[in-house]
Amino acid sequence: MAKHNILVMGAGKIGVTVATLLNTSNDYKVLLGDVSMPHNIPKVKGNPIEFVKTNINKPEEIKKLIKKEKIKAIISCLPFNLTILVAKIAHECGIHYFDPTEDVATTNTVSKLAKDSKAAFAPQCGLAPGFISIAANSLMQNLSEIDTVKMRVGALTQSVNNSLKYGFTWSIDGVVNEYIHPCVVIKDGHKQNMPALGGLETIIIDDKEFEAFHTSGGVGSLADTYLGKVKNLDYKTIRFPGHCEKIIFLLNDLRLRETPELVKNILSKVIPQVEDDKVIVYVSVSGKKDGRLVEKTYVNTLYPTIFHGHKFSAIQMTTAAGICTVVDLVIKEKKLKGLVKQEQVSLEQFLSNRFGKYYALSK
Repeated sequence: MAKHNILVMGAGKIGVTVATLLNTSNDYKVLLGDVSMPHNIPKVKGNPIEFVKTNINKPEEIKKLIKKEKIKAIISCLPFNLTILVAKIAHECGIHYFDPTEDVATTNTVSKLAKDSKAAFAPQCGLAPGFISIAANSLMQNLSEIDTVKMRVGALTQSVNNSLKYGFTWSIDGVVNEYIHPCVVIKDGHKQNMPALGGLETIIIDDKEFEAFHTSGGVGSLADTYLGKVKNLDYKTIRFPGHCEKIIFLLNDLRLRETPELVKNILSKVIPQVEDDKVIVYVSVSGKKDGRLVEKTYVNTLYPTIFHGHKFSAIQMTTAAGICTVVDLVIKEKKLKGLVKQEQVSLEQFLSNRFGKYYALSK
């Protein structure tokens, strides 16, 4: 049986994980594109990942590659500020498109491109946004009234000993981006923007105390889908207690919000990169069912895993599993088309998928 040829743009941790998951299924053949070859490409027996040197700033060369290799879909695992360039290439070539970006402006542009495309365009199909929307949407079903939807996700280290109470487990670009931009919420039935780092709250998960606060992008398309149907809906990032206060001092009190590159430079010098991580997913939905006030929750903590002899961090697997599940539903199962919103996928459908089952096994 012929394999579906996929081009993954970006050979960082997420791109490598996506390529590994897809290739081990034997239904896909991944070309992993970037300006330089990473040192850690896993060897997939019988279906090796093929690295191709590509430069997103040379789109015509990428279009030729897509035509030559009969690429069916392109997945952007590049930094959020380069994602639109990948989407435009997919649109011009008439092929399927996927990304895990949390950047709202990027997603709005991708959504516009999807309007006149015959191929599927699936932005925000990672963890948050992505899986968190699938879980929240699932809990909202069968309620006659929906009062409050709380979506909380934390990409954390398993232990921490620095004053910022944090270690980088994923892209520093993505972290700073979500700390700076406005956050879409539904409050008292109205859609509005809230400042990032606001709404600080304490949250208890498995008898452990964390803090959570507004960050940009995680709500995905749920705010539009449920506007007029839910009273309150928001997304917050989970961190160890004390982190938010110091980030507010850095971005607001020192007024560095308008110089994100300087912030990245400062944080990269004092916050370590950590591979022993964990991802916490928490969703709470309260509302009425059969005239009674009820609350439904989904709680899951995920850890690094060994997959085909290679160790992948929790943030790698949660993000890549989200992407690959949607790829499977679009290309192999042909269940999604056009502009794909994550809430079109049921939680049961996601967890039963060969890629999505990572979430089920790790619960």
